[in-house]
Amino acid sequence: MAFRGNYNRDQRREDQVRRNERIRIPQVRVVDEDGEQLGVLATRDALERARDKGLDLVEVAPNADPPVCKIMDYGKFKYQQQKKLQEAKKKQTVIKIKEVKFRPKTDEHDYQTKLSKIIKFLGGGDRCKVTIFFRGREIVHKDRGLRMLDRVVEDTQDIAKVESKPMSEGRTMTMMLAPVKK
Repeated sequence: MAFRGNYNRDQRREDQVRRNERIRIPQVRVVDEDGEQLGVLATRDALERARDKGLDLVEVAPNADPPVCKIMDYGKFKYQQQKKLQEAKKKQTVIKIKEVKFRPKTDEHDYQTKLSKIIKFLGGGDRCKVTIFFRGREIVHKDRGLRMLDRVVEDTQDIAKVESKPMSEGRTMTMMLAPVKK
C-alpha cells in the first residue's frame, strides 16, 4: 500500500534556505542589512534583532563554523536571485545541430539548394551535420560521397570549419561543420 504524505512539501516548495525559526544552531555569526559584522551571537538574539527591524534572519553560509546569517528582507532576496537566474538564462546561447542529407547522385541544382541551407544554418550560429546516404550498390562508390563532402568543405571554407572529419558508419557517411567565430 502506497502512502502519499505531505511531510516533505515545505522543503520541496522552498529553495532549502533556512531562515528565522528554521535555524536550529545555538550560535551564529551575524551580518546586518548594511553588511556590517555584528559578531557571533546566540540565534535567539540575532532573530530578535531581525524582528525589531522588521526583517528576516537568513542563513547564507551554512557550512561555515559558526554558520553565517544575514539580516535581510527574504522576499527581496528571493526576487533578486530569481532575476539573476533569468538574466543568466537570457545570456545563455543554445547551439542546435541541423542536418542536411545528400546522396552520391545528387544533381547540381539540388546540391546548390542544400548548400544554401547549410550556409543559412551556419550563418545562424548552428552546427551542421552533413550526411551522405548510400542506397543499394551505391555503397561501392564511397569515393563519390567523400568527394561530395570535400566539395561542401571547399564551398563553405570561409564560414565554417570541419568539426569532425568524414566518418563512414554502415550506409551513411557523416561530417560535422561548425561556424567560424568572427
